[in-house]
Amino acid sequence: MISATQKTTSTLVVSKGQSRNPKKRELEQAIAELGQDINGMQVLVVPHLYDLPRGSESYKKLAELEGNLIVVSWIFSRAAHWVLDRNGIQGQLGEVLLGADDGDEEEEVVGDDAKEEIKEDEVVQRVTEIYPRKDRQIHCIDLKVSDDSARIHEEILRIVSLEDFDSVGSESPQVVPQQTEPEATAIDQGSLPVVGGQLMQIDEQTNRRWYPVIDFDRCTNCMECVDFCLFGVYGVDGVESILVEQPDNCRKGCPACSRVCPENAIIFPQHKAPAIAGATTAGDEGFKIDLSQLFGAPTKGEDPIEVAARERDEQLLLAGRDTVGVDEHLKKRQADQSKAPKDHLDRLIDALDELDL
Repeated sequence: MISATQKTTSTLVVSKGQSRNPKKRELEQAIAELGQDINGMQVLVVPHLYDLPRGSESYKKLAELEGNLIVVSWIFSRAAHWVLDRNGIQGQLGEVLLGADDGDEEEEVVGDDAKEEIKEDEVVQRVTEIYPRKDRQIHCIDLKVSDDSARIHEEILRIVSLEDFDSVGSESPQVVPQQTEPEATAIDQGSLPVVGGQLMQIDEQTNRRWYPVIDFDRCTNCMECVDFCLFGVYGVDGVESILVEQPDNCRKGCPACSRVCPENAIIFPQHKAPAIAGATTAGDEGFKIDLSQLFGAPTKGEDPIEVAARERDEQLLLAGRDTVGVDEHLKKRQADQSKAPKDHLDRLIDALDELDL
């Protein structure tokens, strides 16, 4: 384990929670102060990553950072990674052990026939295979996992110990952010005192937001979300790759597009159902979030396509528009799903049914 005095090339990013819960504020401050004890560690405290617009001072500052990042936030690690990615802060998903122990023992034993079937499924190219991200590591730690700052500090030190210290250069000069928005509040220099390391806090006015985030490690660019969403949220970029073009067009509380995504690649970080919010469990790459109530699916017996259509119709009515229901495109999706071979979660559920527990 690395000592707190050893030099690092990483930047620790502390993303504040949406609420003003004093216990959350204390935990964020404790983590920021402990980060300063790591020699050479730059600590950046920002508002909630999900609520920040791409042109914010926080994302401008994050875009200047070229080294590895350790990001602690109040959303699931996978969600935090892809929130950063959509805002131009890209890299490889770094391993985080804190909170991952529970899933390690639940790995499913898959037979040879099933393995062959899974291999065939993996032939489909993911967006990140076509457009690889930077080589740098972005380690995202979910603060919901532990309220013990010492445990989180230990995980940060473990991550830092993986770095190549021979490549460390001189420390970057401290930067005071310029505030460009009139509603931004002043930086409180006394709220997080500098005790030897570099620490910078950016205070910006934010509003709570609701929009989808795409996991491009799963996304196959099938455009199902573009066809399904009728609010103009999705679009394509210059290389015909899917993107969330108008995030604030999304209807608050509606996760319908995540239910129709064939690869479970659409995340709503603030949704109450863990899998829709970006939770990751052992072997969940093939899991369909609409197959199990454990992951926030419709009640047993309901068709997930019909539920998604109903959720979409509710939002259309609220917007003063006509309902659509299960259109021809969704009917084709239903037919295709019924013909598709079972994945390993389907087989696991069938096995449990046979046990008649």
